[in-house]
Amino acid sequence: MNAMTERLIQIALLVVIVGGWQLGVAMGFIDVFFFPAPIDIIKQVVAWVMETSFYHHVAITLTETVLGYIVGTGLGVAGGVWLGLSRSTARILDPFIKGLNAIPRVVLAPIFVLWLGLGLWSKVALAVTLVFFITFFNAMQGVREVNPVVLSNARILGAKRSDLLRHVYFPAAASWILSSLRTSVGFAVVGAIIGEYLGSSAGLGYLIAQAEGNFDAVGVFAGILILAVFVLVIDSILDVVERHLIKWRPSAAERPA
Repeated sequence: MNAMTERLIQIALLVVIVGGWQLGVAMGFIDVFFFPAPIDIIKQVVAWVMETSFYHHVAITLTETVLGYIVGTGLGVAGGVWLGLSRSTARILDPFIKGLNAIPRVVLAPIFVLWLGLGLWSKVALAVTLVFFITFFNAMQGVREVNPVVLSNARILGAKRSDLLRHVYFPAAASWILSSLRTSVGFAVVGAIIGEYLGSSAGLGYLIAQAEGNFDAVGVFAGILILAVFVLVIDSILDVVERHLIKWRPSAAERPA
């Protein structure tokens, strides 16, 4: 099955789902109070896009997402590589890391609001907690999966610790780290949206919370649709970055069906 066929199947599935939804609303099988018609959702999205204030909300959410993503990824990769190389330190910190990871992130949102206020940084902090552990565990596992024979050969050739990090550990862990980056994009958005939903005066989460408060299902679904497109755009950008960073990744023709 080639890429064109797969794309056509995806479009057909989308048409069937949306068309069936619209037909169910038109025939009265679906209650529009809970599941509004897709055409009404699209109209709401268009109405928001036509308003200049909408882009202010998008910019706020995008800023929170990007900052949370960058900070969480940086800390996660650094911490994962450090504990991946230091087994004894990892064993000492293991119960503390597991305990922190077990805390529901939603519980932390009010705490961050108390510490950092209702502004930008409380949302960024929540996004960081969601992104950090995903990249942390992947980076640590990627470093530990390095082939010991390759390490021994590099040491025999006179590689120092910095050389090992640059030429052995990071390239070997790149696939682990990049796979976590794809996953953590959605979590960065979730952190920003939850923070806005619980308390803010701007952002896509604020729009969704405002629509929910007015029992406006159309506004809620429109916000969800915009968020889905938001994440897909970021994921596409990461896909381009991944193709450039991992040159040795097999091409589509070489991958199993």
